[in-house]
Amino acid sequence: MSVFKPIPLGQRIPGSPHSVACSLPTMANVIGYEEGRPETTRHIASGYPRFVVHTHAKRLCEHLARRPELAGKSLWLVTSARMAAALADHLGRSGPAAATPFTADRIDGVAHADTPALNARSKVYLQHIGGFLSSRAAEDHLVRLRQLPIAAPEKLFPGDATAEIRRVLRAALPVADPDLLLAPSGMNALYASFRAISTVQARAGRTAWLQLGWLYLDSIALLRKFTPDPARDYLRHGDVTDLAGLEKLFATHGPRLAGLIIEAPTNPLIQTADLAAVTALARRHGAKVILDPAVSSPFNVDLLPHADLVATSLTKYTAHEGDVIAGAVAVNAARHDAAELRDLVAANLEPMHGRDLARLAAQIGATADVVARINASTLKVAAFLESHPAVAQVWWAHQPATKDNYLKIARSPASPGCMVSFTLKGPLAKFYDAVRLPKGPSFGMTTTLISPFVYLAHYDLVTSEAGRTELAAHGLSPDLLRLCLGTEPVDDIIAALAEALG
Repeated sequence: MSVFKPIPLGQRIPGSPHSVACSLPTMANVIGYEEGRPETTRHIASGYPRFVVHTHAKRLCEHLARRPELAGKSLWLVTSARMAAALADHLGRSGPAAATPFTADRIDGVAHADTPALNARSKVYLQHIGGFLSSRAAEDHLVRLRQLPIAAPEKLFPGDATAEIRRVLRAALPVADPDLLLAPSGMNALYASFRAISTVQARAGRTAWLQLGWLYLDSIALLRKFTPDPARDYLRHGDVTDLAGLEKLFATHGPRLAGLIIEAPTNPLIQTADLAAVTALARRHGAKVILDPAVSSPFNVDLLPHADLVATSLTKYTAHEGDVIAGAVAVNAARHDAAELRDLVAANLEPMHGRDLARLAAQIGATADVVARINASTLKVAAFLESHPAVAQVWWAHQPATKDNYLKIARSPASPGCMVSFTLKGPLAKFYDAVRLPKGPSFGMTTTLISPFVYLAHYDLVTSEAGRTELAAHGLSPDLLRLCLGTEPVDDIIAALAEALG
C-alpha cells in the first residue's frame, strides 16, 4: 500500500497560498479542467500562475471595479505600466472594444469590454510573455488597501535577496552580476531574450526563428505568434539528432535566420541535441542561440559556452518548495555583442516583486542539495520503469538515442534532472486514476508530480485528427505520462508506481 495520501481535486500543491501547482487526481478532472467544465473548475482555487488568475488578483480586481471608470469592465492586473501599455496595444485602443491601460491605487492594469474573445486574448498574451501581477504582489496590495488583514506567514530572506540569488546561481551560471538578470517568470526571461536577439538581427534583415525539437507549449507560442510573419519566419526541425537535415535547413534559410530556441533537454521527450555541433552551425551562418536548461536545471547541465543567452525558469529546482514564479537570463560575455544583448534583455524584462525575491532567496540556498537528492531518485526510478513489463517506452536524460549528447553537457554522469516520461501498454486512465502520487503540472519541486502532460499542455491537438497527426510526427503520444521526481524516499515513489502498474 502506497504511503502517499490522495490529494483532493483543486487543492494547492504543496499548500501555500502561492503554490504553483494544484491537484488533478483523475483523467476526468484533467479533461474537465481543459474543457472548463463547472463541475471541475469550481473546485480549483488556484493553478499554475501563468494560466490561472490567482484568487488574490481576482479579489483585487473586485476592489478596483468599485471605481466608476473601471466598473463593468474586465480588468487585467500586470507587472508594470509598460506591460499594461503593451497589452492595450496588442488588443487595440480604439473602437467599441477599446482596451485602456490604467494605474489605480498604485496598481497597473488594462480595462476592456467584458467579452469572451477579449478575455481570451488578454489571458493568452499575458500567459505567453509572463505579464501577470504576481500573487504576492496582489496579496501585498490587498493588505495595504485593508482588504486582507495580513499576508500569509512564510519564511523570507532577511538581507539583500537579489545578491543572495545571484550568489547561489553563479555556481550554475558563472557570469558577472550585470550579466545575470532576474525575471518574474521563465517565460518573461525567454520573451526578453527573444526580443533582444530579434532587435539586433533585424538590422541585417534576419527575421526567421528556428525551433529545434518539441518545445514547451508557450515557447512554441512565442515563435508562432511573435515572429514578424509566422507563416514565413517560424521554422521547425523536429529531430534533434538529425544534423544533416539541419544543415540543409540552414543552407536554405541561413541568411534569414535570427536565432534558435533550444531546450536542453526538451520537454517532455527529454531529448538532447549535440549542442557543440548545432551552435557551431548556427554561428557559421550568423544565427544566435537561446538555450533553456529548465528541464534538468543549470545545476545539472552547463549550457553557457554554447549559448548567446541562457534563459530559464527559476520556478523549477531553485524555487523547489513550489511557491515562487521566477526566471533568469545569463548573457555569454564571450560573444562579441554581449553588452548590447544584455542591455536589450534588461530593457524587455519585467520587474520582480520584492517579496517574491525574498521568498526565492530564502530557499535557494538548499538548491544544490535538493537537486542531488532528486538526481539520485531519478536514476533509480528510470531503471525501474525501463524494466517493468507494463511500460511501453521511457524517455529520460539517459535514453540511448541522445544520452551521449546529454553527457557532453552534464556536470556529472549522475545528474539527469527530475523528469522521466513514459507510456504504458495498458490504458492511460486506469493507471493515472489509480497511482497514489501527487498529480499536477510543474516540476523541479521537493514534491513528486505526475501528469498526463500532453492532455494538459496540448489538449487542442489531442482532441483533433490533425493535432494527433502533428503530435505523432514529433514522436509525441497523447498517452504520455510525465513523472517529475521530488525528494520523498525513492522506495516510496517506486512502490506507488508498482502498485498502480500491477
